[in-house]
Amino acid sequence: MHIGKLDHVNIRTTELDAMTRWYVEVLGLQTGPRPNFPFPGVWLYASGTVVVHLVGIGGAPATGSEASLKLEHFAFSATGAAAFEAKLQTRGLYYRRVDLTPIKLIQLNVWDPDGNHIHIDFPADELPANTPSTDESTQP
Repeated sequence: MHIGKLDHVNIRTTELDAMTRWYVEVLGLQTGPRPNFPFPGVWLYASGTVVVHLVGIGGAPATGSEASLKLEHFAFSATGAAAFEAKLQTRGLYYRRVDLTPIKLIQLNVWDPDGNHIHIDFPADELPANTPSTDESTQP
């Protein structure tokens, strides 16, 4: 067996509409076709490829990674760092920037409405250098 790449992430949420809006409006993903499963959900696409499955569940509003879950974050690689950072600032959204100079990446860390941590990796030459950081905190 040879694993080529991560296919998608699956996120359970009690806030399906809010989560869908956030992934579309903030990350620029698009909603798209989804099999007719017997439970609510939305599939979100990047460049024609499904990358996030949202699954609607009942219960109290989610708060992010519950104690029994072990996934700390997932990440996307992207271009257009300056426009994305400007969008975050315009919307007043909390984010954390990490410059990884040795590997020529800039991470912009964001959290969705349920508190899931996502970092978007950009080529380092897309933004002016910042103070290098290795901060690994998990919440805003």
